[in-house]
Amino acid sequence: MKSHLISINDIAKALGISPSTVSRALKDHPDISTETKKLVQQYAAEVNYRPNALALSLKKQRSNTLGLVIPEIVHHFFSSIISGIEELAYSKGYRLIICQSNEDYNREVINTQLLLDHRVDGILISQSKNTRDSSHFKDLIDSGIPLVFFDRICETVATDRIVTDDFGGAYLATSHLIERGCKKILHLSSPVNLQIGRSRMEGFFKALDENGLPVSNDYVLQCDTRQEVFEMKDRILQICKQVDGIFAVNDFTAIAAMQILQQANYRIPGDIKVVGFGNDPIAGIACPALTTVEQDGFKIGNQAVEILLKRIENPTTFIDFQHIIIPVKLSQRQST
Repeated sequence: MKSHLISINDIAKALGISPSTVSRALKDHPDISTETKKLVQQYAAEVNYRPNALALSLKKQRSNTLGLVIPEIVHHFFSSIISGIEELAYSKGYRLIICQSNEDYNREVINTQLLLDHRVDGILISQSKNTRDSSHFKDLIDSGIPLVFFDRICETVATDRIVTDDFGGAYLATSHLIERGCKKILHLSSPVNLQIGRSRMEGFFKALDENGLPVSNDYVLQCDTRQEVFEMKDRILQICKQVDGIFAVNDFTAIAAMQILQQANYRIPGDIKVVGFGNDPIAGIACPALTTVEQDGFKIGNQAVEILLKRIENPTTFIDFQHIIIPVKLSQRQST
């Protein structure tokens, strides 16, 4: 049986006073006597009364709630972003509703509508890699909801954005492989519909070009999950007969690539050197430990909230949209 939530009307009926008196007593209004306030507040505590948050938000035109849509909660990078978001949001008196798209466009659309229905004050989004239609994002803006995109941004929607230095990180990773003597490098990439994937590919190509190495799509393979690595095992191993380095778009893909190479009797880093992107905790316990680009998810989350709160708390003030790029660094380990 569904439990009954105690309302102001229930308290008023139990105490034989009007709902308006109960309401004012709970707010410590000066027009209500001390005895009545004490009676109402004591009874409310006994029956575990909780204010109706939705009703209060309708009255204040502010819910003090933020919405968050991310591709994966279990991913270390996104969990560190959540930590950065929560630290600042809660310190400023805001609650957080977290939704996971699970890399599914339809679920992402449902999540944004759910957050709109719950009257959140603003939304932080990292879009699904399968999202190609941005109309649900535009609907949020048309509804007056401030948006901040982070990590995976939507290029067709004018709003604030905060990202990792994907181009610089890829350039750094590829340059490191070249400095270690690599002449032919395979790039395991993300889908090109995502700016994050294109930026990392462009950084990869830039490093090759600056070092006089051939720039060719023959050594780019769209493959950005462990599952895809195992599904494309034969093709990857065929290409690896010709290469001496791999730059993978994320750590999970890099480590999966190392596993299939080791099963095929390749020595890492002796035969092929490998670099990932993200600095997930698994990178340090892989065998060999993975050289990777370190990105600061906590800082991304923290700054994303800071930007969003400025929009929420200054709705009539014109502020130029910001595009913030968070610097990265290379964590060198045994895989190179």
